Amino acid sequence: MIKAVVYGKRGRRFGKGFSREELKAAGLSVKEALALKIPVDVRRRTKHDENIEALKLYLNQASEKLKRSN
Repeated sequence: MIKAVVYGKRGRRFGKGFSREELKAAGLSVKEALALKIPVDVRRRTKHDENIEALKLYLNQASEKLKRSN
């Protein structure tokens, strides 16, 4: 399962989900993310580049799996 990385007072940790801005930058809407079982945290307002890259990588891998299965 894909997890978002967030930064708090104690450093890096896994968050509850990806922010709307991160999803938008990766080319997804909230509805599409939920349909793909990608966790979304609507309370977060930050946009981290590493989360955007993780989303893009996840989407590429998912599309490759779909192409191979067909």
